[in-house]
Amino acid sequence: MKPEPVLLARVGRERSQAIDTYLADGGYEALKKVLTGGWTPEAVTEEVKKSGLRGRGGAGFPTGVKWGFVPKDTKGKPVYLLCNADESEPGTFKDRLLMEEDPHQMLEGQIISSYALKCRNSYIYVRGEFFHGARVLQRAIDEAYEKGFLGENVLGSGFSHDITVHRGAGAYICGEETGLIESLEGKRGQPRVKPPFPAVVGVFGAPTIVNNVETLCCVTHVIHRGADWFAKIGRNEKNTGPKVVIPGGASAAMLTAEEIEDCPLDFEGLAAKKSMLGSAAIIVMNEETCIVDAARNLAKFFSHESCGQCTPCREGTPWLHRVLDRIEEGEGRPEDIDLLEKIANQMGNGITLCVFADAAIAPVLSSIGKFRDEYRYHVEHKRCLVGPWTSERPRPAAARGGGNVSPGSLPPSPANGRHR
Repeated sequence: MKPEPVLLARVGRERSQAIDTYLADGGYEALKKVLTGGWTPEAVTEEVKKSGLRGRGGAGFPTGVKWGFVPKDTKGKPVYLLCNADESEPGTFKDRLLMEEDPHQMLEGQIISSYALKCRNSYIYVRGEFFHGARVLQRAIDEAYEKGFLGENVLGSGFSHDITVHRGAGAYICGEETGLIESLEGKRGQPRVKPPFPAVVGVFGAPTIVNNVETLCCVTHVIHRGADWFAKIGRNEKNTGPKVVIPGGASAAMLTAEEIEDCPLDFEGLAAKKSMLGSAAIIVMNEETCIVDAARNLAKFFSHESCGQCTPCREGTPWLHRVLDRIEEGEGRPEDIDLLEKIANQMGNGITLCVFADAAIAPVLSSIGKFRDEYRYHVEHKRCLVGPWTSERPRPAAARGGGNVSPGSLPPSPANGRHR
């Protein structure tokens, strides 16, 4: 039986962004169910907990449990919900796809979540480069106001809610929730020291919940079709609901073709392989990809995007890039491979304010651990182990799938394909 599309049901359809298309598919029925069906905010939270929904932004923390961290007594302060639409992971575009193709699915989930949190005002923090997506969102918000799904006294329920779109300036670190909060307040986007955590002291000093675009889309379906229905999707009770997995993603450990072959693409499956689901996106690199060049490209990105607040990250990310650049350019030294590992091991494991440094070192450490021979080849032969090959630059016998190993060359790499 062909699986029923859930999150991507309207993607690619004509006028998929329009509220009339969404309403024809039963859109905003979940919101009506909550606001006119006698649901309390606590009941919504319990339903989300029961569904097993985990955050789709990377860490995979249980959504309903996260909502429960908001203090019962907020001491007169408002509660805020922030939608993290700052999709900054290299090559990842699942949230952008959902925003641009089906914005009302996300908006409905955001309004329902705001009701559960007793939140009067919520924000969508969207990546600055997503100019088209920001326009789509604003048009959808305007439509929701016109239909009475936003504004004062929504559906005559007594619940009022407003949503504001806030465009960022294109900084990777603002995908981290406290960096996002700082930026939304008009400050430099840098992570905060924790505790206190945002659920207690967040944006404008008030209790704040930050949820990812895909997470809020899932909330819509949890309420519309029930927690039991949602929980039946997935491999087990720790991996429930639909999950969008498309090409992209960088800040996770690389896996060989053999490792990924029998690996379930969910939270526990990838953790068992000592990697992570993260933004739930995959980059596939075949035998023609230079692994050192791929690591260098990512190191350049992370070096550029470090906010510079923590010394190990500020100094370590450009150092990794410089050493990888040296190796790739044919100027590597035998001790450089060990040096890369030493630098990386002094950056991660929780010694910085956020996990940016851990993300930056993951491609470096995993690529060395699984493709060390390629690094050695670069150092010894002053060139890449893989193509493109020309008559002036013939394929060496040591290359993957290249036949017999010639004297002084290296054995083939352990995998014919690479996956992240």
